[in-house]
Amino acid sequence: MPVILVINPGSTSTKLALFRNLEMISEHTIRHSPDDLSRFSSLYEQRMFRKKLIADFLESAGHPLSEIDAIIGRGGMLRPLEGGTYAVSEAMIDDLRSAKYGEHASNLGAIIAYELSRESGREIPAFIADPVVVDEMEPVAKLTGHPDYSRRSIFHALNQKAVAREVASRYGKKYDEMNFVVIHMGGGISIGAHRRGRVVDVNNALNGDGPFSPERAGTLPITGLIKLCYSGRYSKEEVKKLIKGKGGLFAYTGTNDCQKIQQAIVDGDKKAELAYRAMAYQIVKWAGRMAAALSGDVDSIIITGGIAYDRRFMVPWLTEKLSFLAPIDVVPGGNEELSLAVACLRVLEGNEMAKEYRRAE
Repeated sequence: MPVILVINPGSTSTKLALFRNLEMISEHTIRHSPDDLSRFSSLYEQRMFRKKLIADFLESAGHPLSEIDAIIGRGGMLRPLEGGTYAVSEAMIDDLRSAKYGEHASNLGAIIAYELSRESGREIPAFIADPVVVDEMEPVAKLTGHPDYSRRSIFHALNQKAVAREVASRYGKKYDEMNFVVIHMGGGISIGAHRRGRVVDVNNALNGDGPFSPERAGTLPITGLIKLCYSGRYSKEEVKKLIKGKGGLFAYTGTNDCQKIQQAIVDGDKKAELAYRAMAYQIVKWAGRMAAALSGDVDSIIITGGIAYDRRFMVPWLTEKLSFLAPIDVVPGGNEELSLAVACLRVLEGNEMAKEYRRAE
Protein backbone atom coordinates (compact mmCIF):
# COMPACT_ATOMS: atom_id res chain seq x y z
CA MET A 1 0.00 0.00 0.00
CA PRO A 2 1.62 3.26 -1.13
CA VAL A 3 2.50 5.97 1.38
CA ILE A 4 1.54 9.40 0.02
CA LEU A 5 2.85 12.72 1.30
CA VAL A 6 0.43 15.64 0.82
CA ILE A 7 1.77 19.22 0.89
CA ASN A 8 -0.75 22.07 1.06
CA PRO A 9 0.96 25.46 1.53
CA GLY A 10 -1.09 28.51 2.49
CA SER A 11 -0.18 32.14 3.04
CA THR A 12 0.12 31.66 6.82
CA SER A 13 0.35 27.88 7.16
CA THR A 14 1.65 24.65 5.70
CA LYS A 15 -0.75 21.71 5.99
CA LEU A 16 0.83 18.28 5.77
CA ALA A 17 -0.60 14.79 5.76
CA LEU A 18 0.57 11.21 5.26
CA PHE A 19 -1.76 8.61 3.81
CA ARG A 20 -1.38 4.88 3.43
CA ASN A 21 -3.78 4.35 0.55
CA LEU A 22 -6.63 6.56 1.76
CA GLU A 23 -6.05 6.01 5.47
CA MET A 24 -4.55 9.10 7.07
CA ILE A 25 -1.68 8.00 9.27
CA SER A 26 -0.43 11.44 10.30
CA GLU A 27 -1.32 15.10 9.78
CA HIS A 28 0.01 18.41 10.98
CA THR A 29 -0.76 22.08 10.35
CA ILE A 30 2.20 24.40 10.82
CA ARG A 31 1.26 28.03 11.46
CA HIS A 32 3.64 30.72 10.21
CA SER A 33 3.85 34.06 11.99
CA PRO A 34 4.55 37.28 10.07
CA ASP A 35 8.05 37.22 11.58
CA ASP A 36 8.64 33.73 10.18
CA LEU A 37 7.97 34.85 6.61
CA SER A 38 8.94 38.53 6.57
CA ARG A 39 12.64 37.69 6.30
CA PHE A 40 12.11 36.25 2.82
CA SER A 41 12.08 38.68 -0.09
CA SER A 42 9.91 36.43 -2.26
CA LEU A 43 7.54 33.51 -1.99
CA TYR A 44 10.01 31.26 -3.78
CA GLU A 45 12.65 31.91 -1.12
CA GLN A 46 10.34 30.41 1.51
CA ARG A 47 10.75 26.94 0.08
CA MET A 48 13.86 25.97 2.09
CA PHE A 49 12.24 27.13 5.33
CA ARG A 50 9.10 25.12 4.63
CA LYS A 51 11.06 22.08 3.40
CA LYS A 52 12.88 21.92 6.74
CA LEU A 53 9.53 21.87 8.54
CA ILE A 54 8.35 19.07 6.27
CA ALA A 55 11.49 17.06 7.03
CA ASP A 56 10.78 17.52 10.75
CA PHE A 57 7.20 16.34 10.22
CA LEU A 58 8.32 13.20 8.40
CA GLU A 59 10.83 12.41 11.12
CA SER A 60 8.28 12.84 13.90
CA ALA A 61 5.78 10.71 11.96
CA GLY A 62 8.34 7.93 11.62
CA HIS A 63 8.24 7.98 7.83
CA PRO A 64 11.45 9.41 6.35
CA LEU A 65 11.53 10.54 2.74
CA SER A 66 13.03 7.18 1.78
CA GLU A 67 9.73 5.50 2.71
CA ILE A 68 7.48 7.85 0.72
CA ASP A 69 6.05 6.38 -2.49
CA ALA A 70 4.52 9.54 -3.98
CA ILE A 71 4.19 13.26 -3.23
CA ILE A 72 1.30 15.48 -4.23
CA GLY A 73 1.22 19.24 -3.72
CA ARG A 74 -1.54 21.81 -3.91
CA GLY A 75 -1.67 23.18 -7.43
CA GLY A 76 -0.79 26.85 -7.85
CA MET A 77 -1.21 29.71 -10.30
CA LEU A 78 -0.40 28.10 -13.63
CA ARG A 79 -1.70 28.67 -17.13
CA PRO A 80 -5.35 27.64 -17.62
CA LEU A 81 -5.63 23.84 -17.53
CA GLU A 82 -8.26 21.18 -17.88
CA GLY A 83 -8.96 19.28 -14.69
CA GLY A 84 -6.99 16.23 -13.61
CA THR A 85 -3.79 15.11 -11.94
CA TYR A 86 -0.55 16.47 -13.42
CA ALA A 87 2.99 15.16 -13.11
CA VAL A 88 5.24 17.92 -11.80
CA SER A 89 7.72 18.92 -14.50
CA GLU A 90 10.48 21.44 -15.14
CA ALA A 91 8.11 23.45 -17.34
CA MET A 92 5.63 23.69 -14.47
CA ILE A 93 8.33 24.66 -11.99
CA ASP A 94 9.67 27.36 -14.32
CA ASP A 95 6.22 28.97 -14.55
CA LEU A 96 5.69 28.78 -10.79
CA ARG A 97 9.18 29.99 -9.90
CA SER A 98 8.77 33.06 -12.09
CA ALA A 99 5.16 33.60 -10.93
CA LYS A 100 4.31 34.05 -14.60
CA TYR A 101 0.59 33.61 -13.97
CA GLY A 102 0.45 35.01 -10.45
CA GLU A 103 2.06 34.60 -7.06
CA HIS A 104 0.24 32.56 -4.44
CA ALA A 105 1.43 30.38 -1.56
CA SER A 106 -0.04 27.31 -3.26
CA ASN A 107 2.68 27.70 -5.94
CA LEU A 108 5.07 26.21 -3.39
CA GLY A 109 3.19 22.89 -3.35
CA ALA A 110 4.56 21.73 -6.69
CA ILE A 111 7.95 23.40 -6.17
CA ILE A 112 8.60 21.65 -2.85
CA ALA A 113 7.22 18.32 -4.12
CA TYR A 114 9.58 18.53 -7.11
CA GLU A 115 12.64 19.35 -5.00
CA LEU A 116 11.91 16.60 -2.47
CA SER A 117 11.47 14.16 -5.33
CA ARG A 118 14.88 15.07 -6.79
CA GLU A 119 16.57 15.01 -3.38
CA SER A 120 15.22 11.56 -2.53
CA GLY A 121 17.79 9.88 -4.77
CA ARG A 122 15.11 7.81 -6.50
CA GLU A 123 12.90 10.54 -7.97
CA ILE A 124 9.67 9.86 -6.11
CA PRO A 125 6.66 10.56 -8.38
CA ALA A 126 5.41 14.10 -7.75
CA PHE A 127 2.01 15.48 -8.75
CA ILE A 128 -0.51 18.28 -8.38
CA ALA A 129 -4.26 17.98 -8.94
CA ASP A 130 -7.10 20.27 -10.00
CA PRO A 131 -5.47 23.65 -9.28
CA VAL A 132 -7.58 26.79 -8.95
CA VAL A 133 -6.85 27.69 -12.59
CA VAL A 134 -8.72 24.69 -14.01
CA ASP A 135 -10.41 26.04 -17.13
CA GLU A 136 -12.96 23.87 -18.93
CA MET A 137 -15.31 26.72 -19.76
CA GLU A 138 -16.95 26.71 -23.16
CA PRO A 139 -15.93 29.59 -25.45
CA VAL A 140 -19.42 31.11 -25.35
CA ALA A 141 -19.17 31.41 -21.56
CA LYS A 142 -16.00 33.52 -21.70
CA LEU A 143 -17.34 36.53 -23.57
CA THR A 144 -18.16 39.42 -21.25
CA GLY A 145 -19.73 42.00 -23.51
CA HIS A 146 -16.46 43.69 -24.44
CA PRO A 147 -13.43 42.16 -26.22
CA ASP A 148 -10.90 43.94 -23.99
CA TYR A 149 -11.42 41.37 -21.24
CA SER A 150 -12.86 37.90 -20.86
CA ARG A 151 -14.35 35.88 -18.03
CA ARG A 152 -11.74 33.75 -16.24
CA SER A 153 -12.10 30.39 -14.59
CA ILE A 154 -10.60 30.64 -11.08
CA PHE A 155 -12.48 28.60 -8.50
CA HIS A 156 -12.34 25.85 -5.87
CA ALA A 157 -11.67 23.21 -8.51
CA LEU A 158 -10.10 20.62 -6.19
CA ASN A 159 -13.04 20.45 -3.80
CA GLN A 160 -15.73 20.93 -6.42
CA LYS A 161 -14.50 18.00 -8.49
CA ALA A 162 -13.82 15.84 -5.42
CA VAL A 163 -17.34 16.22 -4.03
CA ALA A 164 -18.86 15.76 -7.48
CA ARG A 165 -17.04 12.42 -7.76
CA GLU A 166 -18.19 11.48 -4.27
CA VAL A 167 -21.83 12.29 -4.97
CA ALA A 168 -21.72 10.50 -8.31
CA SER A 169 -20.54 7.35 -6.51
CA ARG A 170 -23.50 7.67 -4.11
CA TYR A 171 -25.76 7.41 -7.16
CA GLY A 172 -23.80 4.42 -8.44
CA LYS A 173 -22.38 6.36 -11.36
CA LYS A 174 -19.15 8.02 -12.48
CA TYR A 175 -18.47 11.74 -12.43
CA ASP A 176 -18.41 11.91 -16.23
CA GLU A 177 -21.87 10.35 -16.43
CA MET A 178 -23.70 13.06 -14.49
CA ASN A 179 -24.51 16.78 -14.45
CA PHE A 180 -24.13 18.85 -11.28
CA VAL A 181 -24.39 22.38 -10.01
CA VAL A 182 -21.74 22.58 -7.27
CA ILE A 183 -21.89 25.40 -4.70
CA HIS A 184 -18.66 25.85 -2.71
CA MET A 185 -19.10 28.31 0.17
CA GLY A 186 -16.02 29.53 2.02
CA GLY A 187 -14.19 32.85 2.25
CA GLY A 188 -14.93 32.96 -1.47
CA ILE A 189 -17.94 31.35 -3.12
CA SER A 190 -17.74 29.50 -6.44
CA ILE A 191 -20.66 27.93 -8.27
CA GLY A 192 -19.90 25.59 -11.16
CA ALA A 193 -21.89 23.91 -13.90
CA HIS A 194 -20.45 20.39 -14.23
CA ARG A 195 -21.43 18.64 -17.44
CA ARG A 196 -20.24 15.05 -17.76
CA GLY A 197 -16.98 15.64 -15.87
CA ARG A 198 -16.18 19.13 -17.15
CA VAL A 199 -16.88 22.49 -15.51
CA VAL A 200 -18.35 24.26 -18.52
CA ASP A 201 -19.15 27.48 -16.65
CA VAL A 202 -18.19 28.91 -13.26
CA ASN A 203 -17.80 32.32 -11.62
CA ASN A 204 -14.34 33.74 -10.91
CA ALA A 205 -14.44 33.36 -7.13
CA LEU A 206 -11.19 35.27 -6.61
CA ASN A 207 -11.50 38.48 -8.58
CA GLY A 208 -15.01 39.86 -8.24
CA ASP A 209 -17.53 37.63 -10.01
CA GLY A 210 -20.51 35.78 -8.62
CA PRO A 211 -22.42 36.15 -5.34
CA PHE A 212 -20.93 38.15 -2.53
CA SER A 213 -19.22 36.06 0.12
CA PRO A 214 -18.04 36.50 3.72
CA GLU A 215 -15.26 38.85 2.54
CA ARG A 216 -15.67 39.41 -1.22
CA ALA A 217 -18.06 41.78 -2.93
CA GLY A 218 -18.83 39.56 -5.92
CA THR A 219 -20.35 41.05 -9.06
CA LEU A 220 -21.07 44.76 -8.58
CA PRO A 221 -23.14 47.19 -10.70
CA ILE A 222 -20.56 48.56 -13.14
CA THR A 223 -21.61 52.21 -13.20
CA GLY A 224 -21.64 52.31 -9.41
CA LEU A 225 -18.16 50.81 -9.28
CA ILE A 226 -16.89 53.34 -11.84
CA LYS A 227 -18.25 56.21 -9.74
CA LEU A 228 -16.60 54.73 -6.66
CA CYS A 229 -13.24 54.44 -8.42
CA TYR A 230 -13.33 58.09 -9.55
CA SER A 231 -14.82 59.51 -6.37
CA GLY A 232 -11.41 60.38 -4.93
CA ARG A 233 -12.32 58.56 -1.71
CA TYR A 234 -10.20 55.48 -2.35
CA SER A 235 -6.85 54.54 -3.86
CA LYS A 236 -6.57 51.70 -6.36
CA GLU A 237 -5.37 49.33 -3.62
CA GLU A 238 -8.19 50.39 -1.31
CA VAL A 239 -10.78 49.69 -4.01
CA LYS A 240 -9.25 46.26 -4.57
CA LYS A 241 -9.51 45.62 -0.82
CA LEU A 242 -13.17 46.65 -0.83
CA ILE A 243 -13.80 44.03 -3.50
CA LYS A 244 -11.69 41.28 -1.94
CA GLY A 245 -11.04 41.27 1.79
CA LYS A 246 -13.40 43.92 3.09
CA GLY A 247 -16.43 43.26 0.91
CA GLY A 248 -19.43 40.99 1.30
CA LEU A 249 -20.63 40.11 4.78
CA PHE A 250 -17.67 41.95 6.30
CA ALA A 251 -18.82 45.22 4.74
CA TYR A 252 -22.37 44.76 6.01
CA THR A 253 -21.74 43.31 9.46
CA GLY A 254 -18.12 44.06 10.40
CA THR A 255 -17.14 40.37 10.48
CA ASN A 256 -16.43 37.59 7.98
CA ASP A 257 -17.05 34.92 10.64
CA CYS A 258 -20.28 33.19 9.65
CA GLN A 259 -20.63 31.50 13.04
CA LYS A 260 -20.71 34.93 14.70
CA ILE A 261 -23.30 36.09 12.18
CA GLN A 262 -25.42 32.98 12.83
CA GLN A 263 -25.30 33.67 16.56
CA ALA A 264 -26.21 37.31 15.93
CA ILE A 265 -29.28 36.14 14.02
CA VAL A 266 -30.27 33.90 16.93
CA ASP A 267 -29.89 36.91 19.21
CA GLY A 268 -32.29 38.90 17.05
CA ASP A 269 -29.91 41.02 14.95
CA LYS A 270 -32.06 41.89 11.93
CA LYS A 271 -29.23 43.63 10.07
CA ALA A 272 -27.08 40.49 10.27
CA GLU A 273 -30.00 38.34 9.18
CA LEU A 274 -30.71 40.53 6.14
CA ALA A 275 -27.06 40.40 5.02
CA TYR A 276 -26.86 36.62 5.48
CA ARG A 277 -30.17 36.08 3.66
CA ALA A 278 -28.99 38.35 0.84
CA MET A 279 -25.86 36.22 0.43
CA ALA A 280 -28.04 33.10 0.24
CA TYR A 281 -30.31 34.87 -2.26
CA GLN A 282 -27.39 35.72 -4.53
CA ILE A 283 -26.07 32.15 -4.28
CA VAL A 284 -29.49 30.88 -5.36
CA LYS A 285 -29.56 33.20 -8.38
CA TRP A 286 -26.09 32.10 -9.51
CA ALA A 287 -26.99 28.45 -9.02
CA GLY A 288 -30.01 29.08 -11.24
CA ARG A 289 -27.70 30.55 -13.90
CA MET A 290 -25.58 27.42 -13.84
CA ALA A 291 -28.64 25.17 -14.02
CA ALA A 292 -29.73 27.14 -17.09
CA ALA A 293 -26.25 26.66 -18.61
CA LEU A 294 -26.93 22.93 -18.28
CA SER A 295 -30.33 23.39 -19.99
CA GLY A 296 -32.02 22.35 -16.76
CA ASP A 297 -30.53 18.85 -17.01
CA VAL A 298 -29.20 18.71 -13.44
CA ASP A 299 -28.83 15.43 -11.56
CA SER A 300 -27.96 17.05 -8.24
CA ILE A 301 -27.16 20.39 -6.65
CA ILE A 302 -24.21 19.89 -4.31
CA ILE A 303 -23.69 22.25 -1.38
CA THR A 304 -20.16 22.14 0.02
CA GLY A 305 -17.45 24.21 1.73
CA GLY A 306 -17.22 25.38 5.33
CA ILE A 307 -20.53 27.29 5.35
CA ALA A 308 -22.31 24.05 4.38
CA TYR A 309 -21.99 23.07 8.05
CA ASP A 310 -24.70 25.69 8.75
CA ARG A 311 -27.79 23.47 8.88
CA ARG A 312 -29.76 26.07 10.85
CA PHE A 313 -29.93 28.85 8.28
CA MET A 314 -27.89 28.62 5.08
CA VAL A 315 -28.55 25.04 3.97
CA PRO A 316 -32.33 25.25 4.62
CA TRP A 317 -32.56 28.62 2.85
CA LEU A 318 -30.74 27.27 -0.22
CA THR A 319 -32.71 24.02 -0.19
CA GLU A 320 -36.01 25.88 -0.03
CA LYS A 321 -35.20 27.88 -3.15
CA LEU A 322 -33.32 25.26 -5.20
CA SER A 323 -34.94 21.89 -4.51
CA PHE A 324 -37.40 22.37 -7.40
CA LEU A 325 -34.43 22.15 -9.80
CA ALA A 326 -32.83 18.89 -8.63
CA PRO A 327 -32.11 16.79 -5.55
CA ILE A 328 -29.86 18.50 -2.99
CA ASP A 329 -26.73 16.78 -1.67
CA VAL A 330 -24.82 18.40 1.19
CA VAL A 331 -21.12 17.59 1.59
CA PRO A 332 -19.81 20.00 4.25
CA GLY A 333 -16.20 21.16 4.47
CA GLY A 334 -13.45 20.87 1.94
CA ASN A 335 -10.87 18.26 2.91
CA GLU A 336 -8.14 19.31 0.50
CA GLU A 337 -5.55 16.90 1.88
CA LEU A 338 -7.82 13.85 1.37
CA SER A 339 -8.88 15.11 -2.07
CA LEU A 340 -5.23 15.38 -3.10
CA ALA A 341 -4.47 11.88 -1.77
CA VAL A 342 -7.44 10.46 -3.69
CA ALA A 343 -6.24 12.15 -6.90
CA CYS A 344 -2.74 10.78 -6.40
CA LEU A 345 -4.00 7.26 -5.72
CA ARG A 346 -6.09 7.26 -8.90
CA VAL A 347 -2.85 7.65 -10.85
CA LEU A 348 -0.83 5.19 -8.77
CA GLU A 349 -3.51 2.52 -9.21
CA GLY A 350 -3.74 3.13 -12.95
CA ASN A 351 -7.32 4.43 -12.89
CA GLU A 352 -6.21 7.73 -14.39
CA MET A 353 -3.23 8.81 -16.46
CA ALA A 354 -1.17 11.68 -15.09
CA LYS A 355 -1.34 14.61 -17.49
CA GLU A 356 1.64 16.50 -18.87
CA TYR A 357 2.01 20.21 -18.18
CA ARG A 358 3.22 22.20 -21.15
CA ARG A 359 4.18 25.83 -21.47
CA ALA A 360 1.69 28.06 -23.24
CA GLU A 361 2.53 28.42 -26.91
